Amino acid sequence: MRLTSIHTYPIKGCHRLDHDGAFVHQWGLAGDRRWMVVDADGVGVTQRETTRLVGLHAAVRPGGLTLRADGQPDLDVPEPAGGEPVAVRVFRSRKFSVPALPAGQSADDWLGALLGRPVRLVWLAQPTRQRAAGTSEHDTGDQVSFADAYPLLLANAASLDALNDWLAEAGEEPVPMTRFRPNLVVGGAPAWAEDDWVGLPLRIGDRLFRAAGPCDRCVVTTTDQETGVRTKEPLRTLGRHRNIKQKLLFGLNLVPLDSGPLAVDAPVVVAP
Repeated sequence: MRLTSIHTYPIKGCHRLDHDGAFVHQWGLAGDRRWMVVDADGVGVTQRETTRLVGLHAAVRPGGLTLRADGQPDLDVPEPAGGEPVAVRVFRSRKFSVPALPAGQSADDWLGALLGRPVRLVWLAQPTRQRAAGTSEHDTGDQVSFADAYPLLLANAASLDALNDWLAEAGEEPVPMTRFRPNLVVGGAPAWAEDDWVGLPLRIGDRLFRAAGPCDRCVVTTTDQETGVRTKEPLRTLGRHRNIKQKLLFGLNLVPLDSGPLAVDAPVVVAP
């Protein structure tokens, strides 16, 4: 098995960045989801609420971001150097909040124009636990970015092939891996092999991870990541074939157990 691709999403919900290599921190990949767009209540605005986020391109630069979108001028946004932190939540239903620093009015106005609603951009200066210990079957660890739950998401290329076979049988178009917004994609494993990795150590190159549990998928997977067009697939097909304990599963959540560089084509080994 080999690592075939690496991806980050600098602002939660934004268009992906593809990498040949990335640095693994205990909270996730460098530059991944340290920024989030929030509403007036401090709750994250994601592609669940607006597909316009697929048009948001965020390039990481030293000390900040450059925002790009069709029809708008580029905007450089520095990492906030200080100011009063605000309490933010990834989900409205999640009572646990974390402190983040506001990016400033210019970023808020730029994103408000893109999304067509008042929003704020915030930066997670210190990745930290997002939910109380014991609230998930496999703990997230003490350091997490603005990811939904876990520091990283891994996907298996063969599992996507199997899903696309089911879609073809149903007369539906295949979907690309981008629909699932993974950080890491593995090739050379049998379809759904990741189901058997849960709870085991996983070594990718020189980095060690804990396979923390399968990923329950949401409406974001039905959104074309290039156009923002939303359909019923692949959730409908996952519902027929991958509905396990009332969760539609695709992908594997990971928690890093150490830090360091990681590169495409690294070997992937599941420890017994």
